[in-house]
Amino acid sequence: MKKKHLVIVLLSLFIVFGVTAQKRIDHMVWDQLLLVNVSDEGNVDYKGFIRDKFLFDKYFKSLSTNYPSDNSESTEKLAYWVNLYNAIVMKMIIDKYPVGSINDIKNPWKQKIIKINNTAYSLDDIEHTVLRKMNEPRIHFLLNCAAKSSPKLWNRAYTGRNITEALNERTIDYINDPTKNQITANNAKLSQVFEWYAKDFNSGAIKSYINKYSKTKIKNNIKIEYLQYDWSLNER
Repeated sequence: MKKKHLVIVLLSLFIVFGVTAQKRIDHMVWDQLLLVNVSDEGNVDYKGFIRDKFLFDKYFKSLSTNYPSDNSESTEKLAYWVNLYNAIVMKMIIDKYPVGSINDIKNPWKQKIIKINNTAYSLDDIEHTVLRKMNEPRIHFLLNCAAKSSPKLWNRAYTGRNITEALNERTIDYINDPTKNQITANNAKLSQVFEWYAKDFNSGAIKSYINKYSKTKIKNNIKIEYLQYDWSLNER
């Protein structure tokens, strides 16, 4: 009876901790690749990624089979889909390198790049049918399109443990970055991200959304202008 009881206890522990472990996606390889090949300013050493392409391809392939389950925590799902988006962009660039911009690649937003659970996904699919439906507008400051005007590619992988803090930090960083947004009390020249996805930001109340995170507060009576988006490659 003691042996039988021990087996039951061990089985119970496996079920409890094993299922939990399955919900966590391993982004360690991506984390190390980013740490080595991306500067703190978000500039990317694409040649370095090409040198490490064997490791990158291994990680990218794992994303098609190692994905969150329906009962995974929302933070785990969010981290997975953001990492996947950024990894797809990276794959596009290093597969076609050298390129001056992601827009030099044929149909980059609509290409079905990866299949997950029998569904093929493009960048547009991930952004519009998955991430934006999570009702978390700060995801726009985590997604990187390999462009100079894009939010910085963070040189760490997002995980279920760090993404809540990262959402806040990346948003503050982007809004207060003078290369992305030029904000004074009487003047606001903003990234086109705020124009393209206006409804995501406080239902279009852009000024109040900016003022939540900006060190300089915008006055309500000023007119917002939008800066030309620079699509040239964010290469180190």
